[in-house]
Amino acid sequence: MIDIIDELQWRGLIAQTTDLDALRKALADGPITLYCGFDPTAGSLHVGHLTQALTLARFQQAGHRPIALVGGGTGLIGDPKPNAERQMNSVETVRGWVGNLAGQLSAFLRFTPEGEPAGPTDAVLANNGDWLGEINAIELLRDVGKHFSINQMLARETVRSRLDGEGMSYTEFSYVLLQSYDFVELYRRYGCTLQTGGSDQWGNITAGLDLVRRIEGNEPHGQAHGLTTNLLTKADGTKFGKTESGTVWLDPELTSPYAFYQFWFNADDRDVIRYLKVFTFLSREEIEDLERQTQERPQARAAQRTLAEQLTTLVHGAEETRKVKEASLALFGRADLSELDGPTLGAALAEVPKAEVSGPVGDLLVVDLFAQSGLAPSKSAARRAIQEGGAYVNNVKVTDVEARIGPDDVLGGGFVVLRKGKRNVGGVVLRG
Repeated sequence: MIDIIDELQWRGLIAQTTDLDALRKALADGPITLYCGFDPTAGSLHVGHLTQALTLARFQQAGHRPIALVGGGTGLIGDPKPNAERQMNSVETVRGWVGNLAGQLSAFLRFTPEGEPAGPTDAVLANNGDWLGEINAIELLRDVGKHFSINQMLARETVRSRLDGEGMSYTEFSYVLLQSYDFVELYRRYGCTLQTGGSDQWGNITAGLDLVRRIEGNEPHGQAHGLTTNLLTKADGTKFGKTESGTVWLDPELTSPYAFYQFWFNADDRDVIRYLKVFTFLSREEIEDLERQTQERPQARAAQRTLAEQLTTLVHGAEETRKVKEASLALFGRADLSELDGPTLGAALAEVPKAEVSGPVGDLLVVDLFAQSGLAPSKSAARRAIQEGGAYVNNVKVTDVEARIGPDDVLGGGFVVLRKGKRNVGGVVLRG
């Protein structure tokens, strides 16, 4: 087993631990069982969840057994937000989201193959709805609630911030009881002795540790521990995991593989090495080499390209990554646009200037399309681009200012790709 603590520290992941020396010894004496929880507050995980999913994977690679806990019970309540009450979702909605998240988590961890006996480090997929749905109100108050101090609960930062504003419902106030009880159940069922999470979960984690000690007494499975990872920030001050289009999801229906790839490819030079450490399994030597390349030839974007390829392959698979790379090359004239399918081409054009047009194809002037798409500010500017040799339709240079779109120019999905110069790409979507 590798020293996972040294590995996490080098990658800049460790924010807080309950007792680092004791945890390091437990891991060295291991293997241990650990868990991280993922509440279904939406129908998909997003890139912000990757830190925790991959941290579990690192522990598994180091010879330990991870539990991915999906909050079928806690997801019906919702971890309190610092500024407003969460919207309550129906039981049916949450149940569907639980299935989605469980499927996505299976991409990061090694579970027991069907028909084979479980190995000592095979991951466990658990749902806290299995036990929280069975506990009744009297049991919750007598067996769990009696171990919580109202004074301590009121002192929690999230509670304080809400009480200073519009207040907090008893439902959200009691969330910490449910999450803490998860640790007790996993400790009893699997001998789980470590909970991991983002640094914003430190209060919930330490509350769970305290509940394990109070209920289990002599700790038959050994001392319980907590570890949190640093929350990622971006060098430019914007929120990690957000783009102009919104949250970057793992579900390809919500964020296309192309947009997912571009999110990582567009990482700032100041951020990309941190991202490689946190989100990839590349070695220290490989990352240090990419850091050197970034310093010497930043325009080559070798680190960003590696990051994008690694993450897109991990989340969406090698075939989707191949399609995305082909689309990226094709948009700028370095691959054949006709080889792209409609969905991939549509995703590639999602973030560029576009126009939706209708009517007979042969009536569409290229000059008009450049202007309508916004790729040229006016028809006269579009004519100048053609006259100066800088206008392209599907990567073919246009030389006639009176040129029209023909049937053979329409690509899969009804798209036509426009380009001005080397890097300015736009598109046309033909309707009807």
